[in-house]
Amino acid sequence: MPRKTATNNEETEKDTDELSAIKNKYEDEIKNLNRWLAAVLNYLSDDEVEEIDIEYLLSNTEGLREWWDQYRENNRKLIEEEIKKSLGELSLEELESIREKIKDKEK
Repeated sequence: MPRKTATNNEETEKDTDELSAIKNKYEDEIKNLNRWLAAVLNYLSDDEVEEIDIEYLLSNTEGLREWWDQYRENNRKLIEEEIKKSLGELSLEELESIREKIKDKEK
């Protein structure tokens, strides 16, 4: 019977290690998000900025472009579903216009 206790302890330690790794990952993500939000708000609150330049923000805020690209890709499926749902509400002319755009892109 003592072996069962040893196995349970090993499983508990493994679970604890996994939870700790997940927690650290999320803490790092939160730190990055806070840093990026601060950078964006600092930029937006700068009185000398007359025109918002997203490319400037993405280029000059470390890691922001990579995060933004990943975020957009993760939301791709959602966008595709929204488009599919809205197709039934479009007129024939609008659908034909979309078809032409797709055909032009395929060329």
